Amino acid sequence: MPSPNQENTAADLSTIAELAAQLRVDSIRSSTSAGSGHPTSSMSAADLLAVLITRHLRYDWDNPDLDTNDHLIFSKGHASPLLYSVFKAVGVVSDAELMADYRRFGKRLQGHPTPALPWVNFATGSLGQGLPDGVGVALAGRYLDRLPYRVWVLCGDSEMAEGSIWEALDKASHYNLTNMITVVDVNRLGQRGETELGWDMESYARRVEAFGAQAIIIDGHDLGMIDEAFSTAAEAPEDKPVVILARTIKAKGFPTVEDSPDWHGKQFPPDMAEQAIAGLGGERTLTLRGPLPEQASKAVIDAAGAPLPTYKLGEKVATRKAYGDALVALGANDPTVVALDGEVSNSTHAEQFAKAFPDRFFEMYIAEQQLVAAATGLSVRGYKAFASTFAAFLTRAYDFIRMGAISDVDLRLSGSHAGVEIGADGPSQMALEDLAMIRAVHGSTVLYPADATSTAALVQAMAATSGISYLRTTRGAYPVLYSPDEQFRVGGSKLLRSSDNDDVTLIGAGVTLHEALRAADILRAEGIQARVIDCYSVKPIDAETLLTAVGETQGRIIVAEDHHPEGGLGSAVLAALVTAPPSDLSVEHLAVDGMPGSGTGQELLAWAGIDAEHIAEAARRLLEAGTPVGFDGLALRDQRP
Repeated sequence: MPSPNQENTAADLSTIAELAAQLRVDSIRSSTSAGSGHPTSSMSAADLLAVLITRHLRYDWDNPDLDTNDHLIFSKGHASPLLYSVFKAVGVVSDAELMADYRRFGKRLQGHPTPALPWVNFATGSLGQGLPDGVGVALAGRYLDRLPYRVWVLCGDSEMAEGSIWEALDKASHYNLTNMITVVDVNRLGQRGETELGWDMESYARRVEAFGAQAIIIDGHDLGMIDEAFSTAAEAPEDKPVVILARTIKAKGFPTVEDSPDWHGKQFPPDMAEQAIAGLGGERTLTLRGPLPEQASKAVIDAAGAPLPTYKLGEKVATRKAYGDALVALGANDPTVVALDGEVSNSTHAEQFAKAFPDRFFEMYIAEQQLVAAATGLSVRGYKAFASTFAAFLTRAYDFIRMGAISDVDLRLSGSHAGVEIGADGPSQMALEDLAMIRAVHGSTVLYPADATSTAALVQAMAATSGISYLRTTRGAYPVLYSPDEQFRVGGSKLLRSSDNDDVTLIGAGVTLHEALRAADILRAEGIQARVIDCYSVKPIDAETLLTAVGETQGRIIVAEDHHPEGGLGSAVLAALVTAPPSDLSVEHLAVDGMPGSGTGQELLAWAGIDAEHIAEAARRLLEAGTPVGFDGLALRDQRP
């Protein structure tokens, strides 16, 4: 459809009232046409959006990638009929598309917004995520881009019960993000009835102010009051982030169902839709745009350049330390590299980056959801964000990680202190699920290096890897295995021991690779030749090398991992071997199958049956069994004491 001319002239309030009615009508029409959707949640916020897009949102709709554009984030993503009606109102989506494509298979107007549309930054719909993502965008604008764009986030009142919302407001206040304006549609009703606070606007305000933001309470259907509040928020007179608390009525404009708890997530049947549209004055074809953004350019960030760190063979270096070393070198060469941490940077070694590039480091404290969300927002602004914390605590942010994949953003995550190897801290600190967790994310990359050299190389590889990538690092210091000129590609592996007459293949990653090497030494003293494979790339895994090992070691495979049996390295190996004839395979899977406690790292590796002695014993069992016994279907044969 032809786009309208866009001028820096504001619509009058009477025209805005007509636009708000159009947004309500189109929200009803599109959801009724689709046979599903959330028209009532859209109608409550229509006045807010009508004022915003015509008078305050500075956006060039024909150039959605313009650096100075404001950002509009629908944290209440179920109100997609309203968002798509806005896109029609500004002339970037046609009425035909709105009516024929909404919620239809293979179309871009999906049930909840995704970046399939160029005017959408993030996939939303999992409540409590849009505002935390907005913090990342606002951080980029204030501290990196140094551009005057604003981040406008529409929240629903139900999601104000999500802890991630308050993590976001806390960090917005800490970083003084006056360029982010939160608008809360307080329509009182959630999915099954009244929300926690209903219309108790003063309680909302006290909570907002307790987190360091300025609260402005308004009638969300009074256009003049909305306009004044948006103007005040844009100026941030108290030098704090502003939260506009708008008291609204669900299904506003259709008295039959206004403020009814029975119509959440339900489209109106055709007869009711016709009645509602008539009551709103019928269909309209207004096309209006608001002010254009200012002209400006991103700030220039210097990068002096530096080589990747190198390590001596045999030198003991923790891979978490190598992560910090490599991140500093990467930041010195690439000004778009930024780092974030969850208040454990002295353990993850992200503090090395913080000291070298303090302007590109963001401390998220103990707020792992906000940690990943801020990285997501920074990624949208074109930065290569590396976020680190203890691997176990990334589980708290898993919903943000999976939504990052839906948003098609590049996230680079580092989890340290993984597995029972960490020792005395006990099971609350031991990530034993993280490989499975990240492997399950669409399009993810999972890396688990065993030494400092491979860690440094893989950090560099992550910078060039799209999608969600995860690096698992180890607490303890282990010998360097590889020379500085060794190459490590994503999807590869390394043969550390091999011969033409190997009897068995030992597969490890991270700490268990060192145990596999020790086991190979034990077996060699007994006249048994063991091939040792470093599966540093867990996803994608090097299937070719694994299948070759099956053929050359009589199908005898032992996988040892410092992880629960489900979903980790063993599962990845089995998936790679699925094309091998089952009759040719005899696989033993050594993993952490019980609930660990405190102890030394070596004690716990032995307790779990994943140390060198247990790996060697598993090899002896396979050899004593003679011809391969195979495995049943897709189940690895677990043999642990």
